[in-house]
Amino acid sequence: MKNFETLAEQFGTYFNKRHFPTEPATLYDPNEYFLQMGGKRIRPVLCLMGNELFDEISEDAWYLGTAIELFHNFTLIHDDIMDEAPLRRGKETVHQKFGSNTAILAGDVMLVTAYEELNKISEHYLRSILSIFNKTAKEVCEGQQMDMDFEKLESVSYDEYIKMIELKTSVALAASLQTGAILGGAGQRNQELLYDFGRKLGIAFQIQDDYLDAFGVPEKFGKQVGGDIMANKKTFLLIHTLEAASAAQKKELHHLMTHNTTDKVAKMQQLFIDCNANEWVLKLKNKYLDEAIAHLEDIAVLSKRKAPLLELAHYLIKRDH
Repeated sequence: MKNFETLAEQFGTYFNKRHFPTEPATLYDPNEYFLQMGGKRIRPVLCLMGNELFDEISEDAWYLGTAIELFHNFTLIHDDIMDEAPLRRGKETVHQKFGSNTAILAGDVMLVTAYEELNKISEHYLRSILSIFNKTAKEVCEGQQMDMDFEKLESVSYDEYIKMIELKTSVALAASLQTGAILGGAGQRNQELLYDFGRKLGIAFQIQDDYLDAFGVPEKFGKQVGGDIMANKKTFLLIHTLEAASAAQKKELHHLMTHNTTDKVAKMQQLFIDCNANEWVLKLKNKYLDEAIAHLEDIAVLSKRKAPLLELAHYLIKRDH
């Protein structure tokens, strides 16, 4: 059984090649440029891990992993357009460098190419994998729309936010694991447990991300702390604070959310602490991590086969308390 780092290296070697024709260069070169930025390749590697949990990694898993990674990059190109983001991984985004019209087309053709990769999978597995792939693709779009809708709302409920996180982030991780497991010959019950492991792990990861954006150390976090606060993003911290705040605290919250003052981040951090949102969020993260691990433990395979996924869960989610 290989760990995440080993499989990531193997997938990187397999994936790092030209995926598109040379002509028209104005359409295909932007995609090659974008793919060369790299990335963690978490989803395709989860696909390989899902396969290896039950059997030797099959050739189909590499096709599926490639399709998953191409689909993910298609969503990133279009997300950058929607967010008007100038940079991704420190480099110019596709729409910034090549124009929005080209970026839309480049993303579209990236999606088509993902389906071409899927079409290489053995017919024995293709129908069930396509069904999950398409369901997940629709859910990711739904999650992105919900995220955009939330920007216009003054408040969002905890349940609504969890649903958005599931759709935008978690289902793609979960589906990567499940489709890999299908290629490994997993039964329906084991597939469902692995899917739920990925889904809960994805939620725990987002909770951690929300926490680190407000309270992380910039050098370790890798980006400026307080970005979500300045953008008034409806994070787990803000949702809990809005629910727990007194009338006076709600008044201060409203003022801070409508005025981008120089001390906004510090004052919001203090409100989060005063409303115990920081402690609540860490407990919530641990709850989802525990539930994810429980799903993994219930899968009917030898414990040593599960070890790389358990190790990955603890690596992605740093436990507190």
